[in-house]
Amino acid sequence: MKVHRGEIQLGCIVAEDIMGMAANPIIPKNTVLEEEHFNILQAFHINELYIEKTKADGNPFRSPLSSDKASTQEETDSKETIGFVDLYLTTVKEYKKEFMNWQSGTAVNVARVRELILPVIQQVEQNHIYIYSLHHYSTKKDYLYHHAVSVSIISALIGKKIGLQSGQINQLALAGALADCGMAKVSPRILSKDQPLTESEFKEVKLHTANGYKMVKDTPLLKTETKLAIFQHHERFDGTGYPASEKSERIHLYSQIVGIADMFHAMTSERIYRSKQPIFKVLDMISKDLFGKFDIKVVEGLLQLMGDLRTGTPVKLSSGEFGEVIYTKPNDFTSPIVKLKTEEIVDLSQQKDIYITEVFI
Repeated sequence: MKVHRGEIQLGCIVAEDIMGMAANPIIPKNTVLEEEHFNILQAFHINELYIEKTKADGNPFRSPLSSDKASTQEETDSKETIGFVDLYLTTVKEYKKEFMNWQSGTAVNVARVRELILPVIQQVEQNHIYIYSLHHYSTKKDYLYHHAVSVSIISALIGKKIGLQSGQINQLALAGALADCGMAKVSPRILSKDQPLTESEFKEVKLHTANGYKMVKDTPLLKTETKLAIFQHHERFDGTGYPASEKSERIHLYSQIVGIADMFHAMTSERIYRSKQPIFKVLDMISKDLFGKFDIKVVEGLLQLMGDLRTGTPVKLSSGEFGEVIYTKPNDFTSPIVKLKTEEIVDLSQQKDIYITEVFI
């Protein structure tokens, strides 16, 4: 929706690139607006912009200049024509409510989590390009809830990519959504800490895998392997993970899929004390620098999922140039051939220091 600069609020999401005098946008599409962005808009004399109907916290945008009646009508219209962003952010908002219930001691309602998660996964399955925008919507304050929903989506799509059946994919989605449910037992002070954790604090955080398993072990709605994934998702193929330092085949496939989805989303998202990194840089790190941490089949599943860029997909490179994908090599999913705006053809597999920083949807 188009709004005046005076109407925007913290947490609004930019729906279209905001351009200044240069070729590159001063505020890219999908940016969650913070205080610094308000100053940029004022400095560049941007009076109008397009934002999403739903803010990053999952609440509908309500203009301070419009009437309650108009806001109510907008909310009704939004429900009738709900788009992916609205659905995703609403899912995160509802998941947050469930998490807060767990913090107060309420049992995990697996049926409710399933009801929340499956619709948003179905939308991404229909148009997987949405997966490239997930990390944009994650905020430092609500990272934990965005992380759970995104890990669920990514896990399910990796499962589908490597050939799992529908029922298995649904269980994998639940494993991803509930992998960090044990965080509800971690001190809120630690969860909101804006500095690196101390050794004792990290020990408490590491208990979330065992606590999560305890929270779901008696539910009949989760398969044994799903519960195991919640317990094992921080184990690593080379034995360097936790809680039991398991190795190779002793780590269930579900555990590895959720584990790599967890790592990938964490590295590409803005967190309290760590900045997000570009998707394709992270993929390169996982496939090279972190080689041996996961079964190669799981790594390839992630690379195929995220590297499945169709011909014509608009991208931005780390060099600052814009272009579109014209060919993706079967054995090099993260380094396609790109045609720049200048008509120059760039084979990213031959460029060590240039990679895709943004995929536009």
